[in-house]
Amino acid sequence: MHNRIAMFRAERGLTRRALAEAVEVNPQTIGYLERGDYKPSLELALKICRVLGVEVDMVFSLEPFESVAEQMRRAMRNGS
Repeated sequence: MHNRIAMFRAERGLTRRALAEAVEVNPQTIGYLERGDYKPSLELALKICRVLGVEVDMVFSLEPFESVAEQMRRAMRNGS
């Protein structure tokens, strides 16, 4: 499972500790999740997404996410 927890967490100015407290887990758990060493339960994934304010499919995926740089290049090619 792939995730963008670190990206959304940083964008919102949250530390691992702050996110961990918000979803009631150990800060190490957030680190394990961000590195892909641990897969969250559905409940934990939903809690993380609620705190981050985004839909589940924006944070978690079974396929690797396209890099932000590639998304920007594609947007520029398409004139967006």
